[in-house]
Amino acid sequence: DFFALAGPARSVLAAVGQADAMMQAGSQQGFIGLGKVEDYSAGIVYRHEQTLSGPKKDRLQVLRHTHAHFGQIFMLYPDREGAVDAVLSKASQGAPVLDVVDEYGARHRVWAISDPTTTAQLQSLMADKKLLIADGHHRYETSLNYRNENPNDPAAAYVMMTFVNMYSPGLRILATHRVLRNLEHFDAADLLRKVEQASNPASSGKSCRIRVVTAQGEAVYTRPVADGELDVPILHQELLGGLLGINEEAVRNEKHIKYVRGAEAAIAEVKQKGAQVAFLLDPTPMDDMARIAFGGGVMPQKSTDFYPKLLTGATIYKLD
Repeated sequence: DFFALAGPARSVLAAVGQADAMMQAGSQQGFIGLGKVEDYSAGIVYRHEQTLSGPKKDRLQVLRHTHAHFGQIFMLYPDREGAVDAVLSKASQGAPVLDVVDEYGARHRVWAISDPTTTAQLQSLMADKKLLIADGHHRYETSLNYRNENPNDPAAAYVMMTFVNMYSPGLRILATHRVLRNLEHFDAADLLRKVEQASNPASSGKSCRIRVVTAQGEAVYTRPVADGELDVPILHQELLGGLLGINEEAVRNEKHIKYVRGAEAAIAEVKQKGAQVAFLLDPTPMDDMARIAFGGGVMPQKSTDFYPKLLTGATIYKLD
Protein backbone atom coordinates (compact mmCIF):
# COMPACT_ATOMS: atom_id res chain seq x y z
CA ASP A 1 0.00 0.00 0.00
CA PHE A 2 1.33 3.45 -0.84
CA PHE A 3 0.12 6.92 -0.07
CA ALA A 4 0.36 9.72 -2.60
CA LEU A 5 0.73 13.21 -1.27
CA ALA A 6 -0.35 16.21 -3.23
CA GLY A 7 1.86 19.29 -3.02
CA PRO A 8 3.75 21.96 -4.95
CA ALA A 9 5.14 20.56 -8.17
CA ARG A 10 8.75 21.19 -7.20
CA SER A 11 8.49 19.94 -3.63
CA VAL A 12 8.92 16.35 -2.61
CA LEU A 13 5.42 15.03 -3.10
CA ALA A 14 4.62 12.39 -0.57
CA ALA A 15 2.88 9.16 -1.07
CA VAL A 16 2.62 6.72 1.72
CA GLY A 17 2.18 3.03 1.48
CA GLN A 18 2.13 -0.35 3.06
CA ALA A 19 2.59 -2.98 0.38
CA ASP A 20 1.90 -6.54 1.39
CA ALA A 21 5.13 -8.40 0.72
CA MET A 22 5.37 -12.14 0.20
CA MET A 23 2.70 -14.21 1.87
CA GLN A 24 4.73 -14.50 5.07
CA ALA A 25 6.69 -11.24 4.90
CA GLY A 26 4.16 -8.78 6.32
CA SER A 27 3.88 -5.28 4.92
CA GLN A 28 5.90 -2.17 4.17
CA GLN A 29 5.03 1.46 3.66
CA GLY A 30 6.63 4.33 1.81
CA PHE A 31 5.87 7.64 0.19
CA ILE A 32 5.97 8.67 -3.46
CA GLY A 33 7.41 12.05 -4.32
CA LEU A 34 9.61 14.09 -6.61
CA GLY A 35 13.28 13.88 -5.75
CA LYS A 36 15.97 16.01 -7.30
CA VAL A 37 18.28 14.15 -9.68
CA GLU A 38 21.74 14.25 -8.12
CA ASP A 39 25.09 13.08 -9.46
CA TYR A 40 26.50 10.20 -7.43
CA SER A 41 29.54 12.35 -6.62
CA ALA A 42 27.31 14.68 -4.56
CA GLY A 43 27.03 12.05 -1.83
CA ILE A 44 23.23 12.23 -1.62
CA VAL A 45 22.06 9.37 -3.85
CA TYR A 46 24.01 6.11 -3.77
CA ARG A 47 23.89 3.15 -6.12
CA HIS A 48 24.76 -0.43 -5.25
CA GLU A 49 24.83 -2.04 -8.71
CA GLN A 50 26.43 -1.57 -12.10
CA THR A 51 24.01 -0.90 -14.97
CA LEU A 52 23.60 -2.25 -18.50
CA SER A 53 23.83 -0.01 -21.56
CA GLY A 54 20.87 -1.45 -23.48
CA PRO A 55 18.08 -0.73 -20.97
CA LYS A 56 19.30 2.86 -20.45
CA LYS A 57 19.25 3.52 -24.19
CA ASP A 58 15.71 2.19 -24.50
CA ARG A 59 14.44 4.14 -21.48
CA LEU A 60 15.97 7.37 -22.73
CA GLN A 61 14.16 7.01 -26.05
CA VAL A 62 10.84 6.50 -24.24
CA LEU A 63 11.46 9.52 -22.01
CA ARG A 64 12.37 11.73 -24.97
CA HIS A 65 9.15 10.81 -26.78
CA THR A 66 6.69 10.79 -23.90
CA HIS A 67 8.13 13.49 -21.62
CA ALA A 68 6.83 11.45 -18.70
CA HIS A 69 8.02 9.06 -16.00
CA PHE A 70 5.65 6.10 -15.59
CA GLY A 71 7.58 4.28 -12.86
CA GLN A 72 9.27 5.32 -9.66
CA ILE A 73 12.83 4.87 -8.46
CA PHE A 74 12.71 2.55 -5.45
CA MET A 75 14.73 4.53 -2.90
CA LEU A 76 15.81 3.34 0.53
CA TYR A 77 16.63 5.65 3.43
CA PRO A 78 17.97 4.80 6.91
CA ASP A 79 15.52 5.43 9.76
CA ARG A 80 15.94 2.90 12.57
CA GLU A 81 13.59 4.87 14.82
CA GLY A 82 10.80 4.79 12.23
CA ALA A 83 9.98 8.52 12.54
CA VAL A 84 8.86 8.77 8.91
CA ASP A 85 6.85 5.55 9.15
CA ALA A 86 4.98 6.98 12.14
CA VAL A 87 3.86 9.96 10.04
CA LEU A 88 2.85 7.73 7.15
CA SER A 89 0.82 5.39 9.36
CA LYS A 90 -1.48 8.26 10.27
CA ALA A 91 -2.17 8.89 6.59
CA SER A 92 -3.75 5.51 5.90
CA GLN A 93 -7.13 6.38 7.34
CA GLY A 94 -10.14 6.01 5.09
CA ALA A 95 -10.43 4.41 1.70
CA PRO A 96 -7.37 4.31 -0.59
CA VAL A 97 -7.47 5.83 -4.07
CA LEU A 98 -5.90 2.66 -5.49
CA ASP A 99 -6.21 -0.94 -4.30
CA VAL A 100 -4.87 -3.71 -6.55
CA VAL A 101 -3.22 -7.14 -6.28
CA ASP A 102 -0.30 -7.84 -8.63
CA GLU A 103 0.74 -11.07 -10.36
CA TYR A 104 2.86 -12.09 -7.37
CA GLY A 105 -0.04 -11.82 -4.96
CA ALA A 106 1.19 -8.57 -3.38
CA ARG A 107 -1.54 -6.06 -2.55
CA HIS A 108 -0.76 -2.41 -3.35
CA ARG A 109 -2.81 0.45 -1.88
CA VAL A 110 -2.35 4.18 -2.39
CA TRP A 111 -3.72 7.04 -0.29
CA ALA A 112 -3.60 10.69 -1.29
CA ILE A 113 -2.04 13.11 1.22
CA SER A 114 -3.05 16.71 0.62
CA ASP A 115 -2.25 18.24 4.01
CA PRO A 116 0.70 20.66 3.51
CA THR A 117 1.70 20.31 7.16
CA THR A 118 2.20 16.56 6.71
CA THR A 119 4.18 17.15 3.53
CA ALA A 120 6.42 19.67 5.31
CA GLN A 121 6.93 17.27 8.20
CA LEU A 122 8.06 14.53 5.83
CA GLN A 123 10.40 16.91 4.03
CA SER A 124 11.94 17.93 7.35
CA LEU A 125 12.44 14.34 8.50
CA MET A 126 14.04 13.40 5.15
CA ALA A 127 16.33 16.43 4.90
CA ASP A 128 19.42 14.72 6.34
CA LYS A 129 18.82 11.24 4.87
CA LYS A 130 21.16 9.61 2.40
CA LEU A 131 19.32 7.73 -0.34
CA LEU A 132 20.18 4.29 -1.68
CA ILE A 133 18.72 3.02 -4.95
CA ALA A 134 17.14 -0.37 -4.28
CA ASP A 135 15.58 -0.81 -7.71
CA GLY A 136 15.62 1.50 -10.71
CA HIS A 137 19.33 2.12 -11.36
CA HIS A 138 18.71 2.22 -15.12
CA ARG A 139 15.75 4.56 -14.69
CA TYR A 140 17.74 6.88 -12.41
CA GLU A 141 20.77 7.06 -14.71
CA THR A 142 18.42 7.66 -17.63
CA SER A 143 17.02 10.63 -15.67
CA LEU A 144 20.58 11.91 -15.17
CA ASN A 145 21.19 11.72 -18.90
CA TYR A 146 17.89 13.44 -19.69
CA ARG A 147 18.62 16.22 -17.20
CA ASN A 148 22.02 16.78 -18.81
CA GLU A 149 20.36 16.93 -22.24
CA ASN A 150 17.81 19.49 -21.00
CA PRO A 151 19.64 21.86 -18.60
CA ASN A 152 17.06 24.64 -19.09
CA ASP A 153 14.04 22.48 -18.24
CA PRO A 154 13.31 22.68 -14.47
CA ALA A 155 11.10 19.57 -14.65
CA ALA A 156 14.00 17.48 -15.95
CA ALA A 157 15.86 18.10 -12.69
CA TYR A 158 13.40 15.85 -10.82
CA VAL A 159 12.32 12.24 -11.01
CA MET A 160 9.54 10.27 -9.34
CA MET A 161 10.69 8.19 -6.37
CA THR A 162 9.17 5.90 -3.78
CA PHE A 163 10.96 6.23 -0.45
CA VAL A 164 10.99 3.19 1.86
CA ASN A 165 12.74 2.75 5.19
CA MET A 166 15.54 0.22 4.67
CA TYR A 167 14.77 -1.20 8.12
CA SER A 168 11.15 -1.94 7.22
CA PRO A 169 10.43 -5.51 8.42
CA GLY A 170 8.42 -6.24 5.26
CA LEU A 171 11.28 -5.40 2.87
CA ARG A 172 12.84 -8.49 1.32
CA ILE A 173 15.94 -9.00 -0.82
CA LEU A 174 15.71 -12.04 -3.08
CA ALA A 175 18.55 -13.60 -5.02
CA THR A 176 18.91 -13.07 -8.77
CA HIS A 177 20.40 -16.18 -10.37
CA ARG A 178 22.56 -16.37 -13.52
CA VAL A 179 21.77 -18.65 -16.46
CA LEU A 180 24.20 -19.00 -19.39
CA ARG A 181 23.70 -20.04 -23.01
CA ASN A 182 25.66 -20.33 -26.25
CA LEU A 183 29.11 -20.59 -24.66
CA GLU A 184 31.65 -21.88 -27.16
CA HIS A 185 33.50 -25.08 -26.27
CA PHE A 186 31.44 -25.49 -23.10
CA ASP A 187 32.13 -28.74 -21.25
CA ALA A 188 29.74 -29.31 -18.35
CA ALA A 189 31.72 -32.17 -16.83
CA ASP A 190 34.94 -30.14 -16.96
CA LEU A 191 33.26 -27.14 -15.31
CA LEU A 192 31.80 -29.24 -12.49
CA ARG A 193 35.22 -30.85 -11.90
CA LYS A 194 36.91 -27.44 -11.73
CA VAL A 195 34.25 -26.12 -9.34
CA GLU A 196 34.81 -29.04 -6.98
CA GLN A 197 38.61 -28.69 -7.19
CA ALA A 198 38.46 -24.94 -6.49
CA SER A 199 36.10 -25.27 -3.53
CA ASN A 200 37.51 -24.79 -0.07
CA PRO A 201 34.82 -25.14 2.63
CA ALA A 202 35.28 -22.91 5.65
CA SER A 203 36.06 -24.73 8.86
CA SER A 204 34.52 -21.87 10.84
CA GLY A 205 33.14 -18.41 10.23
CA LYS A 206 31.22 -17.22 7.17
CA SER A 207 31.46 -18.91 3.80
CA CYS A 208 30.33 -18.34 0.24
CA ARG A 209 28.07 -20.98 -1.28
CA ILE A 210 27.20 -20.97 -5.00
CA ARG A 211 25.28 -23.88 -6.51
CA VAL A 212 26.26 -24.77 -10.09
CA VAL A 213 23.65 -26.68 -12.11
CA THR A 214 24.15 -28.28 -15.52
CA ALA A 215 22.21 -30.89 -17.48
CA GLN A 216 24.88 -33.44 -16.51
CA GLY A 217 24.90 -32.78 -12.80
CA GLU A 218 25.59 -30.26 -10.05
CA ALA A 219 28.40 -28.98 -7.85
CA VAL A 220 28.65 -26.42 -5.07
CA TYR A 221 31.39 -23.81 -4.98
CA THR A 222 32.33 -22.87 -1.43
CA ARG A 223 35.11 -20.86 0.16
CA PRO A 224 35.63 -18.76 3.29
CA VAL A 225 34.74 -15.08 3.03
CA ALA A 226 36.13 -12.11 4.88
CA ASP A 227 33.97 -9.34 6.30
CA GLY A 228 32.53 -7.32 3.43
CA GLU A 229 32.93 -10.03 0.78
CA LEU A 230 29.71 -10.93 -1.02
CA ASP A 231 28.70 -13.90 -3.16
CA VAL A 232 27.84 -11.98 -6.35
CA PRO A 233 31.31 -10.43 -6.90
CA ILE A 234 32.88 -13.80 -6.10
CA LEU A 235 30.67 -15.45 -8.72
CA HIS A 236 31.57 -12.89 -11.38
CA GLN A 237 35.29 -12.83 -10.66
CA GLU A 238 36.10 -16.43 -9.77
CA LEU A 239 33.53 -18.52 -11.68
CA LEU A 240 32.31 -16.47 -14.65
CA GLY A 241 35.68 -14.82 -15.19
CA GLY A 242 38.13 -17.32 -13.72
CA LEU A 243 36.63 -20.62 -14.87
CA LEU A 244 34.61 -19.62 -17.94
CA GLY A 245 36.59 -16.62 -19.21
CA ILE A 246 33.58 -14.28 -19.36
CA ASN A 247 34.82 -10.74 -18.82
CA GLU A 248 32.89 -7.82 -17.34
CA GLU A 249 32.28 -6.24 -20.75
CA ALA A 250 30.52 -9.38 -21.93
CA VAL A 251 28.47 -9.38 -18.73
CA ARG A 252 27.48 -5.72 -19.17
CA ASN A 253 26.39 -6.43 -22.72
CA GLU A 254 24.39 -9.43 -21.45
CA LYS A 255 26.27 -11.72 -23.80
CA HIS A 256 25.43 -15.34 -22.96
CA ILE A 257 23.87 -14.37 -19.61
CA LYS A 258 20.28 -14.19 -18.42
CA TYR A 259 19.10 -13.08 -14.97
CA VAL A 260 16.37 -15.20 -13.39
CA ARG A 261 14.34 -14.78 -10.20
CA GLY A 262 13.70 -18.00 -8.32
CA ALA A 263 15.92 -21.08 -8.07
CA GLU A 264 13.31 -23.39 -9.61
CA ALA A 265 12.93 -21.12 -12.64
CA ALA A 266 16.71 -20.98 -13.11
CA ILE A 267 17.02 -24.77 -12.90
CA ALA A 268 14.19 -25.15 -15.41
CA GLU A 269 16.17 -23.02 -17.87
CA VAL A 270 18.84 -25.74 -17.79
CA LYS A 271 16.74 -28.87 -17.42
CA GLN A 272 13.92 -27.93 -19.80
CA LYS A 273 14.95 -24.98 -21.97
CA GLY A 274 18.44 -25.83 -23.15
CA ALA A 275 20.60 -23.47 -21.11
CA GLN A 276 24.11 -24.73 -20.44
CA VAL A 277 24.56 -23.80 -16.79
CA ALA A 278 22.83 -21.99 -13.94
CA PHE A 279 24.55 -20.38 -10.96
CA LEU A 280 22.29 -20.19 -7.91
CA LEU A 281 23.01 -17.60 -5.21
CA ASP A 282 21.88 -16.81 -1.70
CA PRO A 283 20.26 -13.37 -1.15
CA THR A 284 22.55 -10.45 -0.29
CA PRO A 285 22.02 -9.26 3.31
CA MET A 286 20.62 -5.72 3.58
CA ASP A 287 23.30 -4.45 5.95
CA ASP A 288 26.12 -5.75 3.74
CA MET A 289 24.60 -4.16 0.63
CA ALA A 290 24.10 -0.81 2.40
CA ARG A 291 27.61 -0.82 3.85
CA ILE A 292 29.15 -1.32 0.41
CA ALA A 293 26.95 1.29 -1.27
CA PHE A 294 27.34 4.02 1.37
CA GLY A 295 31.08 3.32 1.33
CA GLY A 296 31.24 4.11 -2.38
CA GLY A 297 31.41 0.51 -3.60
CA VAL A 298 29.40 -0.90 -6.50
CA MET A 299 28.32 -4.51 -6.92
CA PRO A 300 27.81 -6.28 -10.27
CA GLN A 301 24.50 -5.65 -12.00
CA LYS A 302 21.50 -7.66 -10.82
CA SER A 303 23.08 -8.35 -7.43
CA THR A 304 19.79 -7.85 -5.62
CA ASP A 305 16.10 -8.35 -6.25
CA PHE A 306 13.95 -6.31 -3.89
CA TYR A 307 10.44 -7.51 -3.13
CA PRO A 308 7.69 -6.46 -3.36
CA LYS A 309 8.14 -4.56 -6.64
CA LEU A 310 6.63 -1.14 -7.21
CA LEU A 311 3.79 -0.85 -9.69
CA THR A 312 4.65 0.97 -12.89
CA GLY A 313 1.91 3.40 -13.86
CA ALA A 314 0.38 3.73 -10.40
CA THR A 315 1.48 7.38 -10.54
CA ILE A 316 2.87 9.39 -13.47
CA TYR A 317 5.18 12.41 -13.47
CA LYS A 318 4.52 14.51 -16.57
CA LEU A 319 7.49 16.73 -17.40
CA ASP A 320 5.24 19.01 -19.47
